[in-house]
Amino acid sequence: MTASPPDWPGLGGKMQGDRHVMPVRIYFEDTDFSGVVYHGAYVRFFERGRSEFLRQSGVGHADLHEDPAGMAFVVRRMTIAFDRAAKIDDVLAVETWMDEMKGATMRLGQRISRAGETVSTADVTAAVIGRDGRPRRIPEVLRRAFGGPGR
Repeated sequence: MTASPPDWPGLGGKMQGDRHVMPVRIYFEDTDFSGVVYHGAYVRFFERGRSEFLRQSGVGHADLHEDPAGMAFVVRRMTIAFDRAAKIDDVLAVETWMDEMKGATMRLGQRISRAGETVSTADVTAAVIGRDGRPRRIPEVLRRAFGGPGR
């Protein structure tokens, strides 16, 4: 299992039940000329949330890559809704949870909020692939890490 360094214990957020919650502060680089978060920045925030969800479930990207089978997760589909604008210095919470697992794919739900108010949501379908780029069935050890078979 890959974990946060001991001197940065909250770096990757935390699990709250079956959801992972990670804070993100908005910096100038995240905004566009109008001072609000550029829509593409949300994709990065959602990606970080999924990566930390994996890590805190006991499965880091580096662990998957180093596995003899050389597995990786790839995004197959992502639907994003933008409900409110976030601005510089806002602190947002990125929530990630598992909705469903099938053979080689999983569907995750994500929500970015500010003080409990939804800013953006995403529905993400990810697939497991091997080094050869072909889909692979999600291994049982990953199914257990994400909450059980089939979910």
